[in-house]
Amino acid sequence: MKVVALFRGINVGGKNIVKMADLIRVLTALGLQNVKTYIQSGNVVFETTLDEETLLKKIEAAFVESFGFESNVLVRSADELQVLIEQLPFTDTELSEAVAADPQVEHLYVYFLEEAPSQIQTDEIRKAYTGPDQLRAGKKEIYFLCHPSIRNSKLAVRASKEFDSATVRNWKTVKKLYDMLTNL
Repeated sequence: MKVVALFRGINVGGKNIVKMADLIRVLTALGLQNVKTYIQSGNVVFETTLDEETLLKKIEAAFVESFGFESNVLVRSADELQVLIEQLPFTDTELSEAVAADPQVEHLYVYFLEEAPSQIQTDEIRKAYTGPDQLRAGKKEIYFLCHPSIRNSKLAVRASKEFDSATVRNWKTVKKLYDMLTNL
């Protein structure tokens, strides 16, 4: 099975530094095949015969043992990532309007979650927000479209508080990881 592992909170702001070569070494030692990383923020693609539960336990234990701190890790199969991409819930018009607001920044993100978001959670995030940013629930993710930079988005702050164990990737990264998976 082709899989992507998404590590949360490594190499961000000079904290929890992990060299990708070291991460590849740790995951390869677990018996994972064709291990490759993308950028320095903990995106790893590989092949495995392990089921998701066993895989997560092995990765989490090896990570702590090797690096001395915990990092929440989520995994998605190539098929799950394909569905996530195909079910993008924003129209071309919505995407174009966001880009027009500031062409210099990324606008489309995915909050990867451990489980499906509830309607109550997404309603709570939207409550009292009146700006142009949008979020829409997926299967085990939240799609997020912001008009300013995500760093200036009040809706992003609310989403991050509600889904505090989520790990966030921009759309270009999501698509690149899927391309890497299909080419393993």
